[in-house]
Order: sequence, then C-alpha cells, then structure tokens
Amino acid sequence: VQLVETGGDLVQAGGSLRLSCAASGIIFRIYDMGWYRQVPGKQRELVAATTTGSTNYADFVKGRFTISRDNVKNTVYLQMNSLKPEDTAVYYCNAHITSSYLSGPVDYWGQGTQVTVSS
Repeated sequence: VQLVETGGDLVQAGGSLRLSCAASGIIFRIYDMGWYRQVPGKQRELVAATTTGSTNYADFVKGRFTISRDNVKNTVYLQMNSLKPEDTAVYYCNAHITSSYLSGPVDYWGQGTQVTVSS
C-alpha cells in the first residue's frame, strides 16, 4: 500500500490550497484517513482526520480547513483556506488500512508535501 500526496505549494497569506492523498495497492478496507503536519524541530501534529461518520480538527485549523474523503477513489482531501504563515509545514497523509479480512489495520504514511505560506 502506498499513500501519495499532491497539492503542496507556495501561497500568499490569505490564500487557499487543496491537498490530495491517494491510497493505492492491495486494499481491503480503509478505516480512518487524516492529515498531520511537521515543522523542523517540532513534533508531528494532527491537523484533521476522518473516519466513518465523523471528522476531527485541531483547534488551530477549525473554520479554515476542511477534510473530505472519496471512498471510491480511496482519496482524502484537505481544503485549506485563509492560510497563515504559521501553517507553513510539511503535510503528511496518514491512514489505517487492512489488505485482507484476515489482517488487522496497518498504519501508513505518505512522503509529505511542502506547504509554504508567505506573509
């Protein structure tokens, strides 16, 4: 299984970006998918996550970011509006996926995509 993120870019403060993360490979079931971010010298932190019927957002993105999921395409999106310089980070996709009904969920991470917000 692979997670591939796209959509990172350089944008001015107040602008918008949409990140995508597509899961591919042998997939039986995807439990939850989410986005994390990390800046140098700091721990990776949760931005937003979605599972069946619920979503969870970090306080610092509530009202600005929206996570959504396309179960047919095995893809999760992060719509980021009203971006601030402090949103600058590498954004990582995360998912818990099983490859057969016999196995438990495995934790997968994407390679990361850089988001830079200029002031």
